Amino acid sequence: MAFLKPKEDTAVQVDFDNLPRHVAIIMDGNGRWAKRRGLPRTAGHAAGAETFRTIATYCQKIGLDYLTVYAFSTENWKRPLEEVSAIMGLLKKYLLESIEKMERDHIRLHFFGDLSPLPAELREMCDRTDAISQRYDGMQVNVCLNYGGRDEIVRAARAFAADCAAGKREPAALTEEAFSGYLYSAGIPDPDLVIRPSGEIRISNFLLWQSAYAEFYYTDVLWPDFSKEELHRALAAYQGRSRRFGGV
Repeated sequence: MAFLKPKEDTAVQVDFDNLPRHVAIIMDGNGRWAKRRGLPRTAGHAAGAETFRTIATYCQKIGLDYLTVYAFSTENWKRPLEEVSAIMGLLKKYLLESIEKMERDHIRLHFFGDLSPLPAELREMCDRTDAISQRYDGMQVNVCLNYGGRDEIVRAARAFAADCAAGKREPAALTEEAFSGYLYSAGIPDPDLVIRPSGEIRISNFLLWQSAYAEFYYTDVLWPDFSKEELHRALAAYQGRSRRFGGV
């Protein structure tokens, strides 16, 4: 898959009347961005948080229905304590600011992942944003936090098995649609486009079930440098593809 490097504004190449409903982004490259500038990794995460704010606001402006971002994986706990603490601090800061913005702009914020290991204050803030989201019908931003695709599938399988043991379900009646209802993304359409910045060409345990038929866009651009123009390139690339879903 060819990498696309920034050249000029590509907004004119995008059909804004034919956007994907759901775009998912693996926000990768914060640490490398900081290292190249002789800065601590925490500075990269702060810059990446600002990029997220910019891109999420722009996605709402152009009329995207769903945006899902990979913020913190189940594997990220292996990182240095200082870095994990900085990420959690940025999340707290963002949530405090976004609650007011959600009320004003009718943006819905939802979380995918196991939030139980998070500090109590953060869990309460996540619950509060979920409650606010129930009141609106605007764009929904899904933040994958302490999330792993395999972990999500295992949890869903356990929940289905528990329902079978309780007599609520019959194993033979399981369908893909029914199983999807046990996932964090229940009721949300699968992503049409998955964007991976930073030059890595892998899915990294992100939305394994949901991205079965997604289109993928890879770029060398590190996440803190990801711009509206780069998003235009991803959307234009998506619109230039033929999605047959296994058909002819």
